[in-house]
Formats: sequence, structure tokens, C-alpha cells
Amino acid sequence: MNNSIHWAGLGIDALILFLYFGLIVGIGLYAGRNNKTLRDFALGGRSIPWWAVLASIVAAEVSAATFLGAPGEGFATRSYAYAQLAIGTILARFLVAFLFIAPYYRYRVQSIYEFLNIRFGPWTRNTASFIFLITRVLGMGVRLYLGGVIFVVILRYLWPEVPITWISYFWGILAVTLLTTLYTAIGGIKAVVWTDLIQATLMVGAMIFAFFTLVRDIPGGWATVHQQTEGLKAIGMFHTGWDTTKSFGSAFAHMLEQPYTIFAAILGSTFLTMATHGTDQDMVQRMLTAENSTKSRLSLILSGLVDIPLVLCFLSVGILLWLRYTLLPDPNLPQESNEVFAYYIVNHLPVGIRGLIIAGVFATMMGSTSTALNALATSFIKDFYDPYFRTHDSPQHEVFAARIATVVFGVLMIVVATFTAYVVLQTHITIIQLVLGILGYTYGSLLGVFLLGMVTKSRGADRANFFAMLVGICAVLILCKVHVPAFSIPDLLHGRWIAQSWNFGQMLPAWWPQIASPYYVFVGCLFTLTVALLFRTPSERTRERNNLVEE
Repeated sequence: MNNSIHWAGLGIDALILFLYFGLIVGIGLYAGRNNKTLRDFALGGRSIPWWAVLASIVAAEVSAATFLGAPGEGFATRSYAYAQLAIGTILARFLVAFLFIAPYYRYRVQSIYEFLNIRFGPWTRNTASFIFLITRVLGMGVRLYLGGVIFVVILRYLWPEVPITWISYFWGILAVTLLTTLYTAIGGIKAVVWTDLIQATLMVGAMIFAFFTLVRDIPGGWATVHQQTEGLKAIGMFHTGWDTTKSFGSAFAHMLEQPYTIFAAILGSTFLTMATHGTDQDMVQRMLTAENSTKSRLSLILSGLVDIPLVLCFLSVGILLWLRYTLLPDPNLPQESNEVFAYYIVNHLPVGIRGLIIAGVFATMMGSTSTALNALATSFIKDFYDPYFRTHDSPQHEVFAARIATVVFGVLMIVVATFTAYVVLQTHITIIQLVLGILGYTYGSLLGVFLLGMVTKSRGADRANFFAMLVGICAVLILCKVHVPAFSIPDLLHGRWIAQSWNFGQMLPAWWPQIASPYYVFVGCLFTLTVALLFRTPSERTRERNNLVEE
């Protein structure tokens, strides 16, 4: 009887999931019925309400990496230190709103890298767009790994005796990516925004429900929570990272090595958010679907205010998970902190609600993946296909090419996500650190050239910017002593695949700090700007730019 009830409950959860997936794909197909031009596919005719754009921004920011990774951070650190980074995101939003958005509307760009072509020339545009394509495929591939996480947790729940390998993660990654690619390729940005609205609502509701359910599950409820967390040294949100027992130089180096400090929040997070929200086609494209720059700014700024309570809630869930499994030990608890919340959802939530929250996990993955796919396709078509490969003038052909590009990028993400599952199983790295690191390697260079174009009128030259961006990327990899999870090249040449970390800062002295990932964008931006400012913009380029400004 118990076994029958068990499988009946699973059937209810499965039905909820199928209904949810059917709803999302149906909306995507319906939204794509009027996509006649690339402008419709990429910008939705600039007719999306500002509040829907706001929900879409939140859904993109609170991806699966945050939905599962932020509770993982809270579980591993018993701390709100990660939430400090939200300070910089608020400041950055105002800078992006009043520096970046208006020029994008003024020059009527579909890919934001068209702005760099107008301001500097094709070398700058192509380099920036290529950096975005590579970085976004890697970044989203890493996040899609979490599709494999929830699949593996379900697999362990149903068949505990089945061995788990990286292939196990692959099937979850494949299912999520195929569904998302389908409705994104057909529906375009309209499908992305409207499904994001549904997914954001489900995601927030799921996290709030999980929070109160955890409090109920802990013996003694709120009283126990208050008593057990009061003494946690790291429970506070603000940390300087400064060790008063060390000399000034050692203490300063130690501070730069800490990812979640007030200095990382003010300096590192500000530059990181300026890059992700001002120079990343994925995020900016949804802002450009609003009717005008004023409504776009409103959506962007309000999204920052929404993020703060959400992140605090996610971290609180992680701390409550730590407390629950400390008081009620579970021998089957996963070793990976990224998997603990998924384990709790599958094993301890009631039937029906469990299905909805699993749908919420998939919602976060599908929401962030869909916008990335649409942005990647738009950027590739406008920055590479149209200028160099297009042979037909038909708008329908351009939309068809964008759909093909969407499918290709979806396949590439599956490859990266599967490799990520392999790396995480080998190194036990937390997913938040991996995502921040990938963005930081290259986005400082993007931010540097965009700032150069936005705040100056006569500095920066096309081919010199290409060199400046390369300098910025190299500065991050070397000066921050970046260790990239990769493979052994000599062994690969002999047909053997062996995981190995690439250390780009090994030539630096031992006393040089291994700078934390939130500072990567600042370092890359600083070096890119410094080099690019040495060169003057040719006068003919300035005249061409002025002729394109919309009166």
C-alpha cells in the first residue's frame, strides 16, 4: 500500500511537470506566430510592457545557478556574506540606466555590439560580439549543469542503487535544453519575456514556500532557529575581510582573496553588474523590448530592489537547510552543497507542492537559457551573418537563419554543461564561484570599450581597441592568478582525458594574492580602458557616427 501511494504521488508530480512544460512550450509557439522580421524576433516590436520586462530581468538574474547555488552558498558558509554583492548591483543599475540605455535606443540597434561598430568600427564590434558569444555559451552551459543536478537527485530518489556518473547529469541537461531551444527558436523574444513572467512568479512562490516549510520541519520551529543561528560567527552580512593580526601588506592581500566582502560589493560587484547589465546582449536585449528608454530604465532599476529580498531569502533557505540536517542528520545527504536544496525538495516536500517546486527549478533554468539563446542568435545574425554571409534580402530568411543559430547554440550549451558536470564531480567546486569566474575573465574588456564609447567622444581606435581588449583579458588571467578547470593537453594528444587545472598566474611571485572573482571585471576594465585611451578616434568615424543619430 505504501508503495502504491509512493508511485501515485510521483505520478501527480510528473503530471504537474508535464502540464507546466506544455504551458511554456505552448506560449512559445503562440508568441512566435507574428515573427515576420528579425526586429520582431529580437525586440518584440518594442511593445512589451515595462512590468513584464522587469519580471524577465529578475528571471534572468535569479537563474538556476542562484535558485540552487545560493542556498548552496548559505548551506556551506552559514552566512549572508554573498548578499553583500547586491550593494554594487544597485549602484551599477543607475549607471547603466543613465549611461548605456539611451544610446542603444538612439542608434536603434538590435545587437548592442552594433553600437561599437558605429562608434569605432568592425574590429571592435566583432571582437566584443565574439567575446560575448564564447562567454555566454560557457556561462550558460555551466548553469545548465543544474538541470542535470535535479535529474540526478530524482534518479537517486527513485533508484538509489543506480551508480551516478557524468552521463547521469547529461540526460537532465539534454531534456531542459531541448525544450527551451524549441520554444525560443519559434517564439523569439516575446516567448522569452512572457514565459519569464510565469517562471519568475513560480520561482518566487517556490522559494517562499520552501522557507516556511523548513522552519516547520526544524524541531522547535522559530525558537530553535533563533537559538541555533544567534551564535554563528559568520551569520552577519557585512565583512571587510581584513585580518588585524597580519601586517598591512598581508592583510590587504588576504582581503583581495576573499570573494564576499564589503569592498568586493562596492568595487567588484558594481563593475560586474555594469558589464552584465550594460554590455551583455543577453540582459540588454530584454530591456530594449520596452517602448522607450524611460520605461526600460524603470524596469532595470526596480529589478535591483526586487533582487535584494530574493537573495536574502535564498541564503536563508541554505542556512535553514544546514540547521535542519544538523539537527536531523541524513546519511544520504549529497556531498555537493549545490545539490542539497534539490535533495530536500525531492525527499521532504509534500506531493503536488514538490512537483510545482521542481517545475520552479526547471523554470529558472529555462528562463535564463531561453534569453541567452535568443541573444546569442541575434548577436550572431547581426554581427556576423548579415555583414559577411547573408545571401538573401528576405526578412523571413533572416528569421529562419536566427532560428537555426538558436538550435546550434543550444547544442553547444549541452556540450559545455556536460563537461561542467564532469569537472564539478572531480573538483567539488561551488557553482556560484564557477559562474562568476567565467563572466569575469572577459567581461571587463567588454565594459572597458563600452565605457570608452559612452563617456568619450574622441578616444579609442578600431584596431587599437582589439589589442586593448586582449590586454584586459590577459591581465585578469595572469594578475588574478586564475585557475581554470580544464584538461591535460599532453595526455589529450595521447588519447587520454585527464582533468587538470590551468594556472595562468604561475609566473607571479608567491606573495602576490590570488584575487577573488568579483574583482575580475574591474581589473579587465581598468587595463582595457588604460590602453584604449592612448589612441584617438579618427575624425571620419566621428562624422559618420553623428550622421546616424536619430533626430
